Amino acid sequence: MYRFKIEDLKKWKNSSNRKPLIIRGARQVGKTWLMKEFGAKYYEKCAYINFDDNSRMEKLFSEDFDVDRIIQGLKIESGVNIEPNNTLIILDEIQETPKALKALKYFYENANEYHIISAGSLLGIAIHEGTSFPVGKVDFLDLTPLSFFEFLKALDENNLLDLLIKNDVDMINIFSNKYIEMLKMYMYVGGMPEAVNYYIKYKDLIEVRKIQKRLLEAYEQDFSKHAPSNIVPRIRQLWSNIPTQLAKENRKFIYGLVREGARAREYEIALSWLIDCGLIYKVNRVNDNKVPLNAYQDFNAFKLYLLDVGLLCAMSNVDSKTLLEGNDIFIEFKGSIAEQYVLCQLKQCTDLELFYWSSDTGISEIDFITQIGKNNVPIEVKSSTNLQAKSLKTFIQKYNSKTNVRTSMANYKKEDNVTNIPLYQIGNLIDII
Repeated sequence: MYRFKIEDLKKWKNSSNRKPLIIRGARQVGKTWLMKEFGAKYYEKCAYINFDDNSRMEKLFSEDFDVDRIIQGLKIESGVNIEPNNTLIILDEIQETPKALKALKYFYENANEYHIISAGSLLGIAIHEGTSFPVGKVDFLDLTPLSFFEFLKALDENNLLDLLIKNDVDMINIFSNKYIEMLKMYMYVGGMPEAVNYYIKYKDLIEVRKIQKRLLEAYEQDFSKHAPSNIVPRIRQLWSNIPTQLAKENRKFIYGLVREGARAREYEIALSWLIDCGLIYKVNRVNDNKVPLNAYQDFNAFKLYLLDVGLLCAMSNVDSKTLLEGNDIFIEFKGSIAEQYVLCQLKQCTDLELFYWSSDTGISEIDFITQIGKNNVPIEVKSSTNLQAKSLKTFIQKYNSKTNVRTSMANYKKEDNVTNIPLYQIGNLIDII
């Protein structure tokens, strides 16, 4: 398996202003594998230390922040003779020892010759619970499940991937059926590394679904294990309700559908917990088409998505036959899976900040809107080859929008001020625009 984030790690390694790096991401998205793979390929030595249930590390970082003493302790713990510049130091589940997080500041200020990468599945929770954090003294890298592009590479479909990246429209159109076949498979398997690896080895979709269900169960166990007991029921309610809310024609999240009479303030902490864990994405509404978009957010109107399209299918009990043998799934779920897929690809392949737009009357809605360069770009998601997009037309007329995107199962096509990008190519949005 290959993760494109390796390229970001290589840039970090060679940066003249390198800081200790923190990899953020939900549990089981491959953070540990990525760190070890990077260390094995690009360093002479790799010193791996796991802080989970590690009392020795708790004691090592509890006394002081003398870097030489800490390095000596890390050498003993890892069994590796750590040397500057040729050794990658990996501090896994670092949030379990908050003072180790604080120590990253001293490595940056006093011993920047050491290359340090850390990660933690619940890092966002630890930070918001008041852990002393080295603001400005660390770099960040966000890791998500595999994108569709990475899925193609994992399947050794490098030629198909190259066409997408190069935007070779004529060749892509010739093989559109092949891309659609791969896309439907990706929507079922998703991008969680364990599920992808098993599919590559055995092509067993029944077992892939069992893996996804186990992952979902593990996340729910994390709720009880790590969240404050008084908000665990609300976390579970929000989490389990997301597929239902996405299946609505209007996918705006409504607390009243979680529990009758529910109020936003009752669920604010639970919502923040799920976001901080990296398990869900929150996309706020904007009520205008001005730059910058984030200045026009309506924080009371938003949509929620899961971290992975395959997990959404598993939570929704979408069977492989329905998904792979036709477009019924897109009709049945009114495009919710396609919309979830697009959200994930834009999060996995770009750094774009995403919102959605709806008219004041609520009659028209644009699935996503983002800012690329100086322009705001509305993105209408269509789950089939039907290219009618009334809301997009309304938006264009209202704001005289010059750059507009419709993404669907249809081939690439540019007409007037609307560009149709195939769903399987949406990860390359920035280059295409």
